Amino acid sequence: MWWIFAGRNRHYDDPWAFIYAGYPMPTSDNPPFPGTLRLFSLVVIIVLTVGAGLFFAPVLVKPRWPWAVTPFNARFLGGFYTAEMVVMAALLFWNRWSPGRLVLVMALIFTVIVSVASFINLGYFNFGRKAPWLWFLVYLGSVAASGLFLWRARARPSAKGVTLQPAWRGYMPVELAVLGLYGVGLLLFPLTFGSFWPWPVDGFHAQVYSAIFLAGAGGIYVVWRSAPREELLVLGLAQLLVGLLAIVGLVITDAAVNRIDWTATGTLCWLALFAWIGISGVFKLFAATQYFSSQSAS
Repeated sequence: MWWIFAGRNRHYDDPWAFIYAGYPMPTSDNPPFPGTLRLFSLVVIIVLTVGAGLFFAPVLVKPRWPWAVTPFNARFLGGFYTAEMVVMAALLFWNRWSPGRLVLVMALIFTVIVSVASFINLGYFNFGRKAPWLWFLVYLGSVAASGLFLWRARARPSAKGVTLQPAWRGYMPVELAVLGLYGVGLLLFPLTFGSFWPWPVDGFHAQVYSAIFLAGAGGIYVVWRSAPREELLVLGLAQLLVGLLAIVGLVITDAAVNRIDWTATGTLCWLALFAWIGISGVFKLFAATQYFSSQSAS
């Protein structure tokens, strides 16, 4: 019944046409970023491999992390940094206004909020070690770099992309509102909004996690207003990885420590939240890959 949502611009050979309708994007509408952004992306990817190590090798990375992290917090953070590393790899690969606009907006939101949360919670850092100094240097540098690239490109219109169908345009503001409001809740009332998580989440970690939800909301807003296919692909991939790795990380960690009550209402709500994020990413991902496949075939 997907054709019900297709409207007047139906694409009968495309099962994902309920998400978009439109035509190929001219290259002239999607100019490249300067090569310095590619260098910035490469540096960020190298730094993010350390964060990803919290997921794949927490025993090695946890002692070197800027603050003390519990097993569940370590694996959750590592999963997100893995997703972020993949997103930055997409920017390194394309290095164009699309998906650069999306990636830089999400990166700016995330790094600003994490920086603010870190300054509010300085007591978590032992500045007798090098790691906290590097943490602030990396995050403040990322804020400055991503903000600078966006500022210099502020006059550019969005790359010409797809026209979202009414059903999809009606869904995305709901997605934006849920992620945005929950992110604001975690930031302003961290203990209250983090109380249902499967493991105990202190105020600092809850505020750091708020950046994940708010960055996602920012990305959805960018794509909702204008949806170049590269941005649909990157956003879908990011959501899929965030949802999948959060759940997989919880399962792996609990297999070692056995502390999660899998029947608790809070745990089920948490699982539903991240499953929804991942599934939403799958829909965006398939929509984008379907387009690229059709372009290759033609």
